[in-house]
Amino acid sequence: MTQIAAAGDYQLGPQDKLNIRVAEWQTVDGTFRDWSAINGEYSVGPGGTLSVPFVGDMQAAGKTTAEVASAIGLALQRKLALPDKPEASVEMAQFRPFYISGEVQNPGQFPFVPDLTVLKAISIAGGIRRNSDYGPQLGKDLVTAKGSFDIYDDQRIRLLVKRARIDADLAGKTTFEVPKEIEGDPRLPTIVADETAILVSDQKSLKLKLDALDDLKGVLQAEIESLQKKITNQQKQVDLAEQQAASIGPLAQKGLVANARLLSSQQSVTDLQGKILDYETAILTAKQSISKAEQDAIDARNTLNSTLTANRQQTEADLNEATLKAGMQKGLIAQASDPATAASITGDQEPTLLYSLVRVTDGKTSEVEAKEDTPVLPGDVIKVKLAPTASQ
Repeated sequence: MTQIAAAGDYQLGPQDKLNIRVAEWQTVDGTFRDWSAINGEYSVGPGGTLSVPFVGDMQAAGKTTAEVASAIGLALQRKLALPDKPEASVEMAQFRPFYISGEVQNPGQFPFVPDLTVLKAISIAGGIRRNSDYGPQLGKDLVTAKGSFDIYDDQRIRLLVKRARIDADLAGKTTFEVPKEIEGDPRLPTIVADETAILVSDQKSLKLKLDALDDLKGVLQAEIESLQKKITNQQKQVDLAEQQAASIGPLAQKGLVANARLLSSQQSVTDLQGKILDYETAILTAKQSISKAEQDAIDARNTLNSTLTANRQQTEADLNEATLKAGMQKGLIAQASDPATAASITGDQEPTLLYSLVRVTDGKTSEVEAKEDTPVLPGDVIKVKLAPTASQ
């Protein structure tokens, strides 16, 4: 039975580059702290390991980004004896390359892009090799243009969904609607799911920060109320102490009580008034902390909105570029698809191409049959060759 290549959940491997970011919630201060000593870009080494400060070498090959993020958080908590596990975020910065050989214009190594198929890979490699064995020139141009169109059209779909997600994020919504112009596209479920995950993550992160700041404000407000009650009680004690000092004063002047007792009573009044001043200072400090928490909440919203606005501008520019390039490739397809060209493509002069993928899975290398729409994974080697003719 022929084995057909298929792409499953992506697992990391050597040459993959990752963006790692670690943040820790400071319960005492009510703030987030970025671990700048760890944050940055890392590469998976030839042995499949990842070297992270405070963690050391850890196995990354064969794991997903989520599994690596969880392992980093646990390792930091254990090694540094932290009360809470730091939150680690691991994202792909650059996939390891793929390779293509055989009957293509430019065989070799190329950077991997998401949703890569055999046909798209051939387009990236310059299309089918142009020589006398391949029939009319327009036939090869049609294959190249079709592959390029698929790439740009896929980018266009993704950017349209991304723009809709950013608009929803800016509006504070937790869901977004797919643009009507691309409704029904079979690629949408996966793309929408990815963008929805980003939207939920943004809103969740903002809500977590705002809720933490609200909790901090609640604690500070309760502290202010407690201090105000203490001031009230303390003032009552001051009034009593002043009354006592006032009653002792005439007796001391007449020599009926010792002056030391009068001085002690007056000192008590001074001490009690000093405590009231300390409480009032503490209230002022708490109010300043509440003001800072309110400003931090405003800053958190403004930072997210600023980032989203910049992303939307870039997305709009990328969308215009992808739409223009897709339109150009569509024009080339139409130009190369006239009746004479179509007849030559399906005639005897057009060769049949065979595709296969060489893939390493669990340390074992295997070669499997592939088709034009077969997904390609990072590290795959694509082989393109001519099928034997009847005369061969």
